[in-house]
Amino acid sequence: MKQLRPLIFTLLAPVVIAFTANVAAVMGQEKPLSEKMAATAMEIWQQKPGKWSYDHGVVQDGLDALWRRTGNADYFKYIQQRMDESISADGLIDTYQQDHFNIDNVKNGTVLLMLYEVTGQQKYFKAATTLWEQLQKQPRTKEGGFWHKKIYPNQMWLDGLYMGQPFYAEYAKLIRNKEACNDIANQFKYMEQHARDPKTGLLYHGWDESKTERWADPKTGLSPHVWGRAMGWYGMALVDVLDNFPVDHPQRQELLLILNRFAAAVKSVQDNKSGVWYDILDQPGRKGNYFESSASAMFVYALAKAVRMGYIPPAYFAVAAKGYKGMQKEFIEERAAGKVNLKGTVSVSGLGGKPYRDGSYDYYMKEKVITNDPKGVGAFLMAANEMEIAAMPKPGLGKTVRLDYYYNNEAKKDQTGNLKSWHYKWEERGNNGFSMFEEVFKNAGFKTGWLNHAPTVGNLQGTSVYIIVDPDTKKENPNPGFIGEKDIQELSSWVKKGGVLILMANDTGNVELDHFNQLAKVFGIQFDKNSKGRVVKNQFEMGKVTVPAGNGIFKTAKDLYIKEYSSLSIEPGVRSVLKDKDGDHVIATKKYGKGNVFVIGDPWLYNEYVDGRKLPAEYENFKAAQDLVNWIGKNSTVDNIL
Repeated sequence: MKQLRPLIFTLLAPVVIAFTANVAAVMGQEKPLSEKMAATAMEIWQQKPGKWSYDHGVVQDGLDALWRRTGNADYFKYIQQRMDESISADGLIDTYQQDHFNIDNVKNGTVLLMLYEVTGQQKYFKAATTLWEQLQKQPRTKEGGFWHKKIYPNQMWLDGLYMGQPFYAEYAKLIRNKEACNDIANQFKYMEQHARDPKTGLLYHGWDESKTERWADPKTGLSPHVWGRAMGWYGMALVDVLDNFPVDHPQRQELLLILNRFAAAVKSVQDNKSGVWYDILDQPGRKGNYFESSASAMFVYALAKAVRMGYIPPAYFAVAAKGYKGMQKEFIEERAAGKVNLKGTVSVSGLGGKPYRDGSYDYYMKEKVITNDPKGVGAFLMAANEMEIAAMPKPGLGKTVRLDYYYNNEAKKDQTGNLKSWHYKWEERGNNGFSMFEEVFKNAGFKTGWLNHAPTVGNLQGTSVYIIVDPDTKKENPNPGFIGEKDIQELSSWVKKGGVLILMANDTGNVELDHFNQLAKVFGIQFDKNSKGRVVKNQFEMGKVTVPAGNGIFKTAKDLYIKEYSSLSIEPGVRSVLKDKDGDHVIATKKYGKGNVFVIGDPWLYNEYVDGRKLPAEYENFKAAQDLVNWIGKNSTVDNIL
């Protein structure tokens, strides 16, 4: 299945192009539909919800996805402000009661972990730990499935998989608890084993192990119907859990098989004419049944993301595209300039409780259908984001970019006391990380990875792009891997064969330049061992570098922020890409054999100066990252599928 990933958007390019054109035609939009929906969400939910609630966490997850794709920090700031209204300085969650053992209350842990990883603030980790502790104590069925709530004994609901498992997997990865993975996988297996209809592949809303609930079938323990949003929660849970589930874990394959069965079932009940899905999936066309927007958005999101990640066959993208087009016709209406509404979301549907919900068809049809419900809006934000990613240019298709973890191999203790690699790493979401840069690569179709050994032509085979950032000094690493003569020979040979080598240094004193310069010298470039662009406090203009018109790499970004960098000296034949106000070279490139080399005297594209949280909006480093990635894609000739 993984072998299909590089071909996905190539094979489906006509579908993507047609879908994008239809979106524009239907909406006449001046900005992406996701951003219009986000503007509505941030307008109507400006204040703290009355209590700790999962539904607004779904909106925040959607806004997080938009922030990572666009670099617009307004989304992040909104998320943090809303969450801070519920989290005290010492990590207590307002209105949350652990002894209720309501698995819905665990869902917002994904937002807490994002805020912790981005800001490093311990209050978010402490709050997330409280939710982790709930899962450790959560009542279970005899075989180990989480009860949905303490007040619903012996019951597993499809909803609960989304509420608990993505957070469970992410927290487990953060604290390196591999034992939790079996438990996570089992939750999906239990639910499928008990709730799946073998004829249709659809999963019923709930299952009562005791078979004593009034809504439960006395033989199977199942609720009477297949509720669309419950299936949607289940699908989103699967694709989001896989983000943090170890690729080498023996149960990962079982999760992929479950996801593929889910996708087939969802496809089979898509309304052929409208492209969307009914509220009650096992009663299509029955009197009173209606097209429901939150379930439709969840299916679009789950299918589109699963295709992008290579989890399911590429043909499912057409199902997602048809669903997304249908959603715009059935559920989207203009609200105001730059804003839209999402209609057609059922406010709530459950089982049991007071007043009692018997799971009958008549019950589901009586629940209120509203406009701009947070569960629907959040799911739609995620769906729209996925479809807009699909429509982006893909110059990196079939290509792999690797980041050096050998020359830059700093380590520090994490929150559990274990040593972890840090400083300009893909997985870092904090200021010093490259997570946003990695997102840009992925959205352009690249596969990303790293190399924690000295590079050779052999271990770079199939790698299109190799990035070396800020090689360690002895102060940073007691046993640094200095660039040696053999490394230089291997790297230059690899570039000659068609690789793109990105060299990103730092200002003198903060990087090991003597050995790095020996490598750069092969390509006619030297780091000047100085420190330019020094900025006093927040006088950002001191670090401003303007891109001249007609620049061959930076075609959309104009004003860049490059702070404390080493300028470059270049030999004839090296192309100067960007100069500072003093006329010194800031960025240079060199064609070398079939390959290319890109050199800058600063790490530059790390999160602090790309994610929008710190810099004024006039600085376009995020656009510059996109421009650079597009240039890399067009100038790399090594294809990892050959």
